[in-house]
Amino acid sequence: MDKSFLIFLAIPIFFLMICIELLYCYAKGKNNYRLNDTITSINIGLISRFPTILNLGFQGLTFSYVATNMNLFQLSINSPFTWIFAFFLYDFLYYWMHRLHHEYKFLWATHVVHHHGEEFNLSTALRQTSTGFLWKWIFFVPILLVGIPSPVFVAVGGLNLIYQFWVHTEHIGKLGWYERYFITPSNHRIHHAKNPEYVDKNYGGVFILWDRFFGTYCEERDDLKPVYGTVKALRSWNPLWANIEVFINMAKDSYHTKNWRDKVKVWFSRTTWRPEDVEKKFPYRNIDQNDKFDPKISPNLMKFVWIQLIFIPFMTLVVFFTLKGQSFLETAIFGISLFLSSIIISLVLSNKINTIIYESIRSLLVLSIIYSGIISIELLAAQVLAIHALFNIGMIIIYRFFIHKEEDLITN
Repeated sequence: MDKSFLIFLAIPIFFLMICIELLYCYAKGKNNYRLNDTITSINIGLISRFPTILNLGFQGLTFSYVATNMNLFQLSINSPFTWIFAFFLYDFLYYWMHRLHHEYKFLWATHVVHHHGEEFNLSTALRQTSTGFLWKWIFFVPILLVGIPSPVFVAVGGLNLIYQFWVHTEHIGKLGWYERYFITPSNHRIHHAKNPEYVDKNYGGVFILWDRFFGTYCEERDDLKPVYGTVKALRSWNPLWANIEVFINMAKDSYHTKNWRDKVKVWFSRTTWRPEDVEKKFPYRNIDQNDKFDPKISPNLMKFVWIQLIFIPFMTLVVFFTLKGQSFLETAIFGISLFLSSIIISLVLSNKINTIIYESIRSLLVLSIIYSGIISIELLAAQVLAIHALFNIGMIIIYRFFIHKEEDLITN
């Protein structure tokens, strides 16, 4: 029971809309896309689907049990009332899930990845958590308790998330009366801003009504441009670090504080709270909030990144749309391979030394696994993965041994 199928169907449309927005940016001379930021958003979004399709966590079992054994009654799937009620109820529950994920640190740890982007464009919408399976689903159990049929729950959940895609843009201004009732690009820009005047506002998924009613609404001001990202900047393109940074920081603070009560409080505190002794001994580095993380890389590395930007989304979509022909092990191997590719690309974007060597090792391992028979070479996903590995190895050899330039892929 999951909305992933609807999301999978929408992914090609998402990419098309990103391309259209990018072309519009260049046509208007208002480009707010950076390759490093965009490819990180895409990679984070693609790998975020794998925990769900691999059924990690307890949400599937819990939803199934509640829907079968604990629902108070069963509403008719054919009734328009059921669909309308479910759509509003889902967004109401989403509001509270979203709001609490901004207010409590252990919840923020699984949501923060969506807010790391320091640019605000349609690719930012793809920055979805890979750890949401831990407890985000708990907030939606009531929708099944009150008798919403499972297919309706899945459908409205998918539609809610798909709606949120288009509001991640700076190129649409205020929309008049529509702003009073719905989430729009204008009021969602506020949600992603880290300006003190804007932070922690506008939590709704589709409707802005909940924010207006519960006092968390904030209108975009003409005299205050949103600054995007998190107050404690990530300063990394690494999708793994993006998903675990807050968890690691909580663990460190809990370990270092001398107060036993604070060791527990760290995990359930408000997002900005830290133990006093830890804050004094290990203060966070102050960074200019307008200083974007943007390390420069060589032209040859840039070519490598562009190739990966083309290959990896295509490979991931092949994996997603051929799931029925794959075993759990095969899907897991594909996911791990794509995850490692994303890690390596993040190192390249950060101008780290020897990252191309890591890609050579990854590609050789992929080919070894594919041709060892562990996964079926007849699978389209396996064939595409093999082609990608062979292409990367060939490209690395050409650059390393046949292109004699002072700027070298291995030494950066």
